[in-house]
Amino acid sequence: MIEYFIEEKIESPEHLRMSLAAAMTLGFKKGLFYRNAKLHCINLLLTYSDGCAARCAYCGLSCRRSGKYQDKSFIRVTWPTYQTSEIIQRIGGHQGRVKRICISQVTNKRSISDTLTICRQLRSGFDIPVSVLISPTIVTREDLKEIKAAGADKIGVAIDLATPNLFDRYRGSGVKGPHCWETYLDRLEQAIEIFGVRHAGSHFVTGMGETEKQMVNIIQLVQDMGGWTHLFSFYPEPGSGMCDYPMPALDHYRRIQLARFIMDEKLGRAENFAFNEKSEIVDFGITRQLLEHVIDSGEPFRTSGCEGYDGEVACNRPFANSRPGPEMRNYPFKPNRDDIKMIREQLKIKEFC
Repeated sequence: MIEYFIEEKIESPEHLRMSLAAAMTLGFKKGLFYRNAKLHCINLLLTYSDGCAARCAYCGLSCRRSGKYQDKSFIRVTWPTYQTSEIIQRIGGHQGRVKRICISQVTNKRSISDTLTICRQLRSGFDIPVSVLISPTIVTREDLKEIKAAGADKIGVAIDLATPNLFDRYRGSGVKGPHCWETYLDRLEQAIEIFGVRHAGSHFVTGMGETEKQMVNIIQLVQDMGGWTHLFSFYPEPGSGMCDYPMPALDHYRRIQLARFIMDEKLGRAENFAFNEKSEIVDFGITRQLLEHVIDSGEPFRTSGCEGYDGEVACNRPFANSRPGPEMRNYPFKPNRDDIKMIREQLKIKEFC
């Protein structure tokens, strides 16, 4: 008698990947966070044997990167895979700690229906808000309406690049990828219309060839559309097309963080900023007293992310875009007095020191 064995596919919606920080938070993995940081958002990633169809030069999940999709790292860390049912059970046991859940799509048409299935399962199980980080290339306006009907309250669109040319170079025709700048902006505009002002927004990644002025302008554009913005620092993902590309200078990143916060909190606008001949910010267009207060608060330098049910940022992704230590890019907790002193030095603007 001949026996045939069919290998079980570990795929969504029955399985999901999650960030290492989320796996530690739910007790799947052992470990301690630097300076006792706490994560309050469970970041989930859809998973398929054929992976993601996109070819983004900087992304660890790119189909251009060799190896199995399930083994590829993403945003500097591993994303282990678990059964969806077990993840939901673990979340149920940590409802005091978990304040938001985020489902991240990949560019795979199956992820549209699977997002709806998983969102419904999560919303039927707990009263914890759910965000969806969509892949605009495969998502339609009608899909956005269905995602909202399934229970999600926020939408993220990872535009990442600051200009159409950079987007096309690293995500579109430059890498023979499927993504288009206009599609991303159109879908973001639709998401803001459907989910409401400040319930949809975009991620941007600093350090892929843009000037500070270019990044400031696109952040202002998204906020004028009614969206929020979340900021990250480029990290050279091993094995990606940009694995040898350098991280941005820390002073460059700190100034963009400060600018984003000023615009996000409606304390100032991009057109009131001043720039030098290198398009670096030399004036944030607000009073010195207010600027000092903003820097001393430490808030601009914390991870920007979706809030939890308590109104505080839940999706703070500890150390996702830089290693823990004195030069961490995004603080997953409130910077203390010594941190603020160091941040002022890192800004490299004399009047801030």
